[in-house]
Amino acid sequence: MQRKIVYLINPVSGTGKKEGLEKMIQQKTKARAIDFDILRTNAAGDYEYLKDKIARDGITDVVMAGGDGTVNRVVASLYDTGVNFGIIPMGSGNGLAFGAGIPKNCAKAIDLIFKGNVGHVDAFMINDQFSCMLSGLGFDAQVAHDFANKASRGLLTYTQQSLVQYFKAHPYQFQIVNDNFSFYTDAFFISIANSNQFGNHFTIAPKADLDDGLLDIVIVQKMHKAKLPFAILQQIRGNNDLQQFVEDMCQKNILYFQTPSLTIRNLKLAPFHIDGEPAETKDEFKVKLIRRCFKLFMPLPKEETKEVKDVKVMEVN
Repeated sequence: MQRKIVYLINPVSGTGKKEGLEKMIQQKTKARAIDFDILRTNAAGDYEYLKDKIARDGITDVVMAGGDGTVNRVVASLYDTGVNFGIIPMGSGNGLAFGAGIPKNCAKAIDLIFKGNVGHVDAFMINDQFSCMLSGLGFDAQVAHDFANKASRGLLTYTQQSLVQYFKAHPYQFQIVNDNFSFYTDAFFISIANSNQFGNHFTIAPKADLDDGLLDIVIVQKMHKAKLPFAILQQIRGNNDLQQFVEDMCQKNILYFQTPSLTIRNLKLAPFHIDGEPAETKDEFKVKLIRRCFKLFMPLPKEETKEVKDVKVMEVN
């Protein structure tokens, strides 16, 4: 099948300059004799209009130059069309891109799309809202709300807001309901992760896999605030094993488990974010995985890469 690509460029995402990106896309795509269009993202985040173009023009690939918010809105609108998605990471965090192993360098990210390797990616619904990377309640959501109101973006601004919120942080009360088992917890934040990180290679769910049929749930429970950075560091380093709800949960600073679905009752109306973007909070969130929701251009897994190299060597010999 002849490939046809639509590139969607977010002119305001992240901190990187967009000058030169469009020219690079044009040069690289024309060099491969692939039909393409370059369009701009829209502030409303509505891409339903592209469905007609995809069907009419035989579009095979939609490539997003932007951050996690852009990726969320485009994929939410178009995942049922069957197109392959690509990401040129241009956001402040790029959590899904980095979780998938997509390089930050724009030229390398574009070249990856031309290699044509796609992998399946799970996603999930939170009530009636779509998420493909990581969503959550509490501390990190408050950072996302504050970050969205800042004139400048980027890692420095995000770090500054995280430090400010650390000193203000307080636990919220939640009830977690999972397969006829429920418990209450006072927690600084809860992360619902499909990708393994918030972004900027800040890993919060080390065991997460984009295509394993499970969501990674990380609950940072109430503790003395002086212990909080060290507890999170242990989680980032992968020192916390997945739990099966048979241990004494009150003795754990961080709960870490996997499930395809759960309900979170947000008893104190903790702030909420979806894929790093602030969203309206609710008193209850029903979370359900969407198995193999969409296809994403990404590097070959290491073991597959080795097999390909072995095959090439055998062919040469």
